[in-house]
This record gives sequence, structure tokens and C-alpha cells, in this order.
Amino acid sequence: MTKARPKAEGQGDEAEGPDGGWGWVLVGALFVSTSLVFGLMRSLGIFFVEFVQYFEESAQAISWISSTGLAAQQFFSPLGAALCNAYDARVVVMTGGCLAGLGLILASQATCLVHLYLTMGVISGLGWGLVFTPMVATVMANFTRRRTLALGLAFSSIGLSSFAFNPLFQLLIEMYAWRGALLILGGLSLNIVPCGALIRPQQRSKAAKKIASESKPSNASLLHRVSSHLELSLLFERPYITYTLAVTLLNVGYFVPYFHLVAHSRQAGFSEYQAAFIMSAAGATDILGRVVSGWFSDLGHFRLIHLLSAWTTLAGVFIMLLPVSSLSGSYSALMLISLLYGFCSGALTSLVFAVVPMIVGVERVMGGLGLLQLIESGAGLLGAPLSGFLKDVTGNYMASFIMAGSFPILGTLTMATLPHYFSCKDPPAPQRGSHDDKEKSLQPEREQMNSLPSDTSH
Repeated sequence: MTKARPKAEGQGDEAEGPDGGWGWVLVGALFVSTSLVFGLMRSLGIFFVEFVQYFEESAQAISWISSTGLAAQQFFSPLGAALCNAYDARVVVMTGGCLAGLGLILASQATCLVHLYLTMGVISGLGWGLVFTPMVATVMANFTRRRTLALGLAFSSIGLSSFAFNPLFQLLIEMYAWRGALLILGGLSLNIVPCGALIRPQQRSKAAKKIASESKPSNASLLHRVSSHLELSLLFERPYITYTLAVTLLNVGYFVPYFHLVAHSRQAGFSEYQAAFIMSAAGATDILGRVVSGWFSDLGHFRLIHLLSAWTTLAGVFIMLLPVSSLSGSYSALMLISLLYGFCSGALTSLVFAVVPMIVGVERVMGGLGLLQLIESGAGLLGAPLSGFLKDVTGNYMASFIMAGSFPILGTLTMATLPHYFSCKDPPAPQRGSHDDKEKSLQPEREQMNSLPSDTSH
């Protein structure tokens, strides 16, 4: 007993975060930053109708603005993760906040759609990519037992900000037009900078220090350093690839209602404020779904992957029912389905990220999250324009929402192919130690091979 106790304590120090203390401050920082990233992103549908009328472009062309921003955020996430692994997460997040605000400020001066693609899409998207993944990974590193609850509380800001931002953005557009509204949003986004300042400088791991201290910057060592920071070895692991494909399919349809539900409600005959209130109501149940899902998941009654599958399937079904509910012109029916969709979409969000450490291990979660969002960026780029294309072809959003709802269901079927999916207990999470042991076993051979030429010359 006396010999086992120190070992358990040592394992707990490495494997578990403090589950409190400064970690809750970081939860608050993540709460604010995610509201200014995804909460703002999901409320940009208010500008959709304004852009269509001002630029006189098709719904598909306007949809590329939001899709470019979402895809850029996910595409640049590995860059944010690699910079955090190599340097300091605090500086990376603060830089991302500056870029996010700069992109929206420049977008207020746009004269054509290309300008909006570059500013709201690329520049702000780059800033969002440098903010989101480092903030999420930092919070996850500080929690273990209450990790899902911490993420659920932090991500509830997305629903809360959606509830507040939709009528706020509509009011700003009416008072200052869309240019003035974007200028105000740019200044609001700069509040991400103090959120990043709350991240404490973290000590770099021994592996990172060893890589950084290599004296000979050869091509092999440079590639090894880049691969280590990006965690590229995950791309050769079947569980991670399977899970990434499932999340990618989910991502195709997940954001479509937030881009097109307002326009669909307007087309169905409801007023501007009625359409905006539908999104606000869905944002309210989104908040409830995130908190309830986080609390229930941490009870441990069911595996996280099974809960994620259930919420993803329900979200896909309710997306399909969104246009069906408005066929009769009933505002109450559309509101009910929107509330149910909001709850399910919120419930699955924190689980998507909470499952990642169980697949890759806590030590590799930064790179795992970055690569995950990079791979799914193509799906985020595809979803809204494909929905807009179907609307242009058919004249309504029926086919658009049915298409969008089918992709989360396909994602659930893909998750069912994960190893040990049908087991009632989670398999042990992989540890970085196993990978480090392989590297250590190969290191003497590498050193011997590198020393052969110099030995023979002597």
C-alpha cells in the first residue's frame, strides 16, 4: 500500500488537471472569446439579406462570405496549435484577437464581395483560428473529472451570444447600416485580446525543449520539429482519422441553419424581428443544451461517444424538419423545431471536443484539435454554399435543409465504426509516453547512423 500511493499521486499529477482554481478563470476567458468567435459567426446571417440587396448577388455567392470565415478559422487552427506548442499560447491568442477585429473593421469599407471574402473571410478567419483551439486546449489541460462541464459552461456563451447578438445586429443595421454595424463588431472583437492575456505562461515539455535545442538544423531535424509541433503522427492512427471524418460530415450541415434559417423565415412570410427571434430562441435552448449535456456527461452513466452519437442524430433530424414545420405557415411549429434543434446542437458541441483526449491523449490534444479543425474546414466551406445553391435551383430552402440534416446522420454512422464503439466502457486513452518510448528506442540507432561517417573518416 505504501509503495502504490506515491505512484498513484504521480499519475494523478500528470494525468489530471486541478479541476478548479485558475482553470475557472480560463473558463471565463473561453466563455467570452467563443462568444466573439462562434457566437458572432453564427449571427452573421442577419447581414445575409443586407448583402444580397446591396451587392445584388445570388444567395450562393453571399454564402461564401460566412463559409470562407468558418473554413479559414478551421484551416488555420493547426497553425495556432503549432505556434502554441513552439512558443506561448498567450501571445498567439492575443494576436488572433487583433486580427479578428481588424478583419471586421476593414470589411466595413468593402466595395465588392471579394473584399468581404478577404476581410471577414481570410483575415478574421485567421484570427479566429489563432484564438479558438489554443483557448480550448488550455481549458482542457486544466480539467479532467469536470472537463465536459467546464467546456459546456464555456461554450454556453455561443448560445447566449446568439440570443443577444441577433436582435442587437438587426438594431445596429437599422441605426448605422451594415457598414457601421461591422465597424462596431470589429471593436467588440478586440475584447479577445484581454482574454488571451489571462493565459498563464506554461512550462514547455521536455520533449519540446529537446526538439528546440537541436544544434544541427538539418532538413530531417526541421521536418521532425514541424511534425512534432503539428502532431502529424495522428494522421496515421485509424481511430483519429475515423473520428475526424465523422466530425467533418457533421460539420457540413451543422452551421447551415445559422446561415439560412433567418432568410428561410423571411421567405416563409414572417417579419424581420420574428425571424431574428427564432434564432435568438434557438440560441437560448443552445445554452441549456450545453450546460445540461456537460453536467449529464460528467455523471458517467454513458460513454461520451454514445451521447455524442445520440445528440448528433437528433440534431440532423430536427434540421430536416425545419422547412417542413413552416409549410403550413405556423410560426409556433417553426419555433418548436428551432428550439429542439438549438438544444441538440448545443448538447453535442462540448462532447465533440471532450472526446478528443480520449482518442489521442491529453498530451496531444492541442495538435489533435488543430488537425481536426483543419480537416473539417473543407466541410465548413462546402455546407452553406451548397445550401445556397440548392435554394437558387429550387427557389426555396426545403432541399437545402434536408441535405444539411443528412450529413450529421452520416457522421453518426461513421462514428459507429470506431474501435470499441459498442463497448460499455471506454478503452484506455493513449499516452504520449508510448510514443516517446518509440522515439527513444530509435534515437540510439539514429545517433549511430549519424556518427558512422565521422568515425570512418578518423
